[in-house]
Amino acid sequence: MPIIIPKDLPAYANLTNEKIFIMDKTRAANQDIRPIEIAILNLMPTKEETETQLLRLLGNSPLQVNITFIKTASYAPTHTSEDHLNRFYKDIDDVKKLKFDGMIVTGAPVETIPFEDVKYWKELTEIMDFAETNVTSTIYICWGAQAALYHKFGIGKEVLPKKMFGIFPVHTVVEHDMLLKGMDDVFYIPNSRHTRVDEDAVRKCKDIIILAESDISGIAICKTHDNKSFFFTGHSEYDRETLKKEYLRDKNKGLDIEEPVNYFVNGDLDNINMSWKSTANLLFYNWLNYYVYQVTPFEL
Repeated sequence: MPIIIPKDLPAYANLTNEKIFIMDKTRAANQDIRPIEIAILNLMPTKEETETQLLRLLGNSPLQVNITFIKTASYAPTHTSEDHLNRFYKDIDDVKKLKFDGMIVTGAPVETIPFEDVKYWKELTEIMDFAETNVTSTIYICWGAQAALYHKFGIGKEVLPKKMFGIFPVHTVVEHDMLLKGMDDVFYIPNSRHTRVDEDAVRKCKDIIILAESDISGIAICKTHDNKSFFFTGHSEYDRETLKKEYLRDKNKGLDIEEPVNYFVNGDLDNINMSWKSTANLLFYNWLNYYVYQVTPFEL
């Protein structure tokens, strides 16, 4: 079954070209199916690109998935038009009386800033609290995962000696968790970050289960025991060329940036090894099926 999005959302045309099964709201209303309701708090500056990345993965499912995009009201992004935000996004005040089957909170390029100094921190904590009571299960990605671990458990972050940048091998820690169903013993996840969570604190936290980690990039996936919160420290949702764009952007700015690890084949910028595509599809498919659809109440 498809994801349900407005026909004039830019991602609609992109996903149609990729043969991703999508449906506009008019057609969806004619089907006698209760769709899964997913909210996406998109904190990334490249909002339209992130929309396509996440919708592509959420569309890889037999479920009908209705999407609600949420933005912060306390901070106006500069890389996305006001018209786009007004047409396709809601503020938390617009949805606070609603309930959702699932939510995704993206990363944001604010990782080196103390949490409380982020302009929309107070609003973000309100959204995370909202998710605890109004959402069946939530995925927090990269900085979003760091923010959630800090807000929920007081777990801090650490600045890395150099940027964790590339595609890193990850191995499973918990053998039979349903999120990892169908995954290889070793799989790959993109990372692009200057900080990491305090991993010692994560390991000591009795409320958290580590599901997968890397000898290089550290803890990759963990969750709470009640399955309401999943923390992805990397960016499995990234497109083939996302890291290339980041690399060229920083290089053109004159920043001290190394090539992303395990990404360009033999240093050829036009030859990218996309070794994480199946991993991304399985992670989001399994989350939607086992931790949202199978456990969410029929009536929201």
